[in-house]
This record gives sequence, C-alpha cells and structure tokens, in this order.
Amino acid sequence: MGHYFPTPKGVMSSLVGHQIQQSEKVKKLIKELVEEVTSLNTELGGIRSPLPEFQESAKQKIDSTGLLRGRPLHYKYIGTGAGRGPYVELEDGSIKLDLINGIGIHLMGHSHPRVMAAAVRGSLADILTQGNLQPNNEYRLFTEKLIKIASKKSHLKHAWIATCGTMANENALKIARQKNSPARFVLGFKDAFAGRSTLMAEVTDNPAYRQGLPEYHEVLRVPFYDKRDPRSAEKSLTIMKEHVAKHEGNIALFGFEPMLGEGGYQAAPRDFFIPLLEFCKSKNIAVWADEVQTFTRTGEYFAFETLDIGQYIDICTIAKTAQVGATLYTEEYNPKPGLIAGTFSGSTPSLLAGIEMLDMLSEGYLGPQGRIMQIHKRFIDGINRLNETTCKGIAQDAGGLGLMIAFTPHDGKKESVNAFLNKLFENGVMAFPCGKDPVRARFLVPAIIQDPEIDIALQVIEKTLLEGV
Repeated sequence: MGHYFPTPKGVMSSLVGHQIQQSEKVKKLIKELVEEVTSLNTELGGIRSPLPEFQESAKQKIDSTGLLRGRPLHYKYIGTGAGRGPYVELEDGSIKLDLINGIGIHLMGHSHPRVMAAAVRGSLADILTQGNLQPNNEYRLFTEKLIKIASKKSHLKHAWIATCGTMANENALKIARQKNSPARFVLGFKDAFAGRSTLMAEVTDNPAYRQGLPEYHEVLRVPFYDKRDPRSAEKSLTIMKEHVAKHEGNIALFGFEPMLGEGGYQAAPRDFFIPLLEFCKSKNIAVWADEVQTFTRTGEYFAFETLDIGQYIDICTIAKTAQVGATLYTEEYNPKPGLIAGTFSGSTPSLLAGIEMLDMLSEGYLGPQGRIMQIHKRFIDGINRLNETTCKGIAQDAGGLGLMIAFTPHDGKKESVNAFLNKLFENGVMAFPCGKDPVRARFLVPAIIQDPEIDIALQVIEKTLLEGV
C-alpha cells in the first residue's frame, strides 16, 4: 500500500516531472549526446557513390525488406540512421542529397542538433506515445502553439491531434458531415490527393489507388486552376454551381489542397479560390483546407496565410512537418463528444520535435524575404536556366510554392520521368514523381539547405537530364 506525504505549509511542491525537465545534469547529458552524434555526422560532407564493401549486405537488406512487405522498395534505400542537413547515408555506403525528405516529413533535414535534442528529451518521458485520454504537457504545448499560429489569420480555435495526415483528414470529413447532417457529398478538385484510407482513397482522384475497392460516388469533382486558360476560374465556379444545384442541401464540405500535391504541384492565385470559397459560404458548405503537405512550406506557417484566405476556412488539416497530424476547426465546427477520439495521438519525441521546428521557423525562415522564399527562387531560377541553355526544352514548367518545387523532365511521360528519377537517385539526388499528364519531378526541399547545396543539386539534375532516358 502506498503512503501519502503532504507538503508542509509554505513550501512549494516540486513535481518529479518538473525536476527532470529542469535538471542541469539531464540537460548536460543530452547536450553531450547530441554533440557526439553531430561530430560523427560531420563525415557526411557531400554526395558519395556506393562503397563496394557494403553493396552486397545492403542488397540483402533491401531485398529482405521487399519480401517482408510483399513489394519491393521504390528506391534502393535503407538508411543507416546517420545524416547531416540535406545529406543522408545509406546502407550501401552511398550518401544522397535528400530533396524528398520522407515525402515531406523532415523539414529541417537529417540530424539537426536542435531537433535531435528535442526528440531525446521526449524519449526520457514516462511514456513514449501519448493519447487523447492521457496526454502529458507536450500534447498541451503543441496544441497551444498550433492554435496560436493558426488563429492569427483565421477563425480556427481548436485542434485535435492524430497520428497522421490521413487520420486528420478523416476527422475533418466527420466533423463537417456531423455539423451539416444529413448532407454527405464532398466537393473536391480533380487530381486531388487526401490519403489512403478507404474514404480518403475515394476523395483522392486516382483510380490506381483504389483498385478493387467499392465505389461510393460521394465526391463531386471541380477542375483545378489551369494557367493556360484565362477562363479557368470561371469554368471551375460554373461546374461547382452545377454540382450544388443538382445536390442542393446534400453537400457537406468543399475539401481542397491550396496547391495540388501529388496532382502535379500546380499552384493557383488567390483570385481563383475566392469565388469558390464565397459560393460555398453562401450555401453553408464547410470549407476544409487540406494542408498536410503545404503546412510550413509556402513562406508562411499556413498556405491559407500565403494566399490570404484564412477568413473562409472552417476546418484545416496538417501533418508531415508537424511530426504528427492535426485537425483544426472553428467554434462553429467543434464536434459533439464521441465523434473524434483515438488511442494514439502522437509520440512524445515527435510532439517535442514538432514544437522545436515550429519555433525554428520563426527565426528568419518566413515572410516574403525569408529563407524559404530565397530557396524557392534560387531553385526555380536554376531549373529555368537549364531549360533555356544546356537542357533546352527538357526541364520545362518549373514551379510550385515555397519549398515545394517541381518541373517536367523530357516529354513528361511516366516511363521517361521514372527513368530520369531513377538515374537522378543513382547520381546522388532524391526526388519523386507527381502528376499524371504530364508526370513531373517533385522536390520537397529541406528548409536548412544552403545555396552551395542547391547548386550541387542543379548540377546533378543537369547531368542526369543530359544522360537521356
């Protein structure tokens, strides 16, 4: 049986958890640990080809992983756990310039000392995984920071943490459907991506991702912005109005990515969105901004800030760079108890790392003159220069938003773009495809990349393009 020892009057209690957080010895040990790992990682100074002595063992690990999951790895990639900034070391001894970052998770690259220190602090907590029933302070601090940032330029007031973007999106759809019940239809853009659960595969406009799955026919498509068509906004609004006229009172929400992600990294101006959002508001259709990929990447924390459309947003979802997923919503869309819950919300190391990265972004990364926009300009200008000179006509249509950058290699056909990306990987730079017609090469560039490293990436892109397909 335990014993209760009351605190004497006039003496302030010191909780053990607070003692751990404030312990100078713990802080010193974490500092020494991070410094040792950082020192070892300094060996990773640039792109390196595979080392012969590690190639066979790496092949066995890669093949074994493919067999275990029933499908080969997309690239011959298994990391050793070491990295430095934009560079990552693989089991075959190679070092890659990582410009896809786990499809957008590693905003501050590999082994950033501040991110590592935050994660180590989180790993010393009594629990590694926090939940919506039993949160620790990190849960509160992360939510508090998120709402403080989001509410500056929107009416978003609450946030619910989830394990990933798909779960955050599932919660968004449930919240909107509950509020606007019995409405069930979803308005969404053509070529959208929303996740890989059964329902999010339906919201995603890619039949290949739902082969053999039942069709629910609950998503109504609106064409996205086409910069080649001066009547693009007018046409999209017309089609949206036609859907609403046909299903009046039965449309729960309009869900959209502020910039198409997997759909081809296509951006749109504010003037394209405003008529669509105002029309939805006039019809009491919830407006859901899916910022799972755009969050922290557009030069502001939220793309709705960059586009200045926050006043229209009822629900917003984030993940990836946040290290956990989250659904943000206004007071009007605060759901009834029981609708959203979940055993898992996020790991303590992830929550602390997410908070640390959000803090870091405020240190010169944001705004029109911030580091994110500097990276964007240098990268886009470099690709355009290649397309006009040595790689004339085979590095087309460079664009995107902030740290999300894409261009169309060669003829934009799936086979040739995949061949280009595989060669690019072999030559030391990691990217990934997006879009359908054309297929494009996309980069999720880490915010910590330096100008010389951007120049190295451009040199490898040039070399790979000139090797042909």
